[in-house]
Amino acid sequence: MNYSSNVTYLTLEGHVELEKYRYIYFLLSLTVYLIIIYCNIVVILVIYTNQRLHEPMYIFIAALLGNALIGTAALYPKLLIDFLSEDRLISFEACTFQSFFIYNYAASEFTLLSAMAYDRYVSICKPLQYATLVKMSTVRKILFCCWFFPSFEIGIGMIMTYQLKLCKFKLNRIYCNNNALLKLSCGDTSARNSYGLFTLVICVFPPAIFIAFTYVRILTVCLKNTKDFRRKALQTCFPHLIIFINFSVTSCFEVINSRLEGNVPHLFAMILSVENLVIPPLLNPVIYGLKLQEIFCRIKRMFLKSRTHMLF
Repeated sequence: MNYSSNVTYLTLEGHVELEKYRYIYFLLSLTVYLIIIYCNIVVILVIYTNQRLHEPMYIFIAALLGNALIGTAALYPKLLIDFLSEDRLISFEACTFQSFFIYNYAASEFTLLSAMAYDRYVSICKPLQYATLVKMSTVRKILFCCWFFPSFEIGIGMIMTYQLKLCKFKLNRIYCNNNALLKLSCGDTSARNSYGLFTLVICVFPPAIFIAFTYVRILTVCLKNTKDFRRKALQTCFPHLIIFINFSVTSCFEVINSRLEGNVPHLFAMILSVENLVIPPLLNPVIYGLKLQEIFCRIKRMFLKSRTHMLF
């Protein structure tokens, strides 16, 4: 029997094996989410409130951390409610919106990382042209593209998914996933699957190839320069490279888990499914806060100032 997707409520069944320790998982998830919010907002505020940090590199960092806050906001509030709930229902509309924001977070992360790679490439390989090529107006256009194009591509896919007629109502996950939603459909989903694969390829491979190209060029220039030049270049590039590799690996785990659903132990699958919404948002502000001297010094100064106010 077919039901209209407009009146369907789905049950998130991924919590079944977590039921016994759900209050522990609730406290753990709440702690992680609060740390994510705190760490990312601290670095964003440091960049926003310090005029000297209003440069393209730091603006891209703030945008990356802001994107993490959007992505985690799509997961954690509902996840925390479900740990304390008995039914764990979600409307089909809310489910598609959650999928949209989570996928948009991942796609925007790749485009923002490629924008940051471009900034580092111009800064190191074409320093005399940096002021011309990376103007603030250019930064605004790049940021617009980094958020608009992933939203547009993923939005089309979510509209296609929203038009589905469902005959199953149980998602074996702790949050909504487009691939899992397609498996609940009664009809043919080949066109939607093909579009999903197309979106995945478009959102991941061009940024990854571009980032690889920029780092080959940066490495080539570094090898031709002095030891001091290489040290300064690597100091600014190393955090970006760590974050790109980290996010690529965790996203790869989620894609593999999504495609092999049912073939891996349930608890392990749950861990894989949330890795790219836990590890990158936690590590990114820490890596940038510790590795980039300007940010680290200002964070340190901010905490010392607040501590002094508390003492006096």
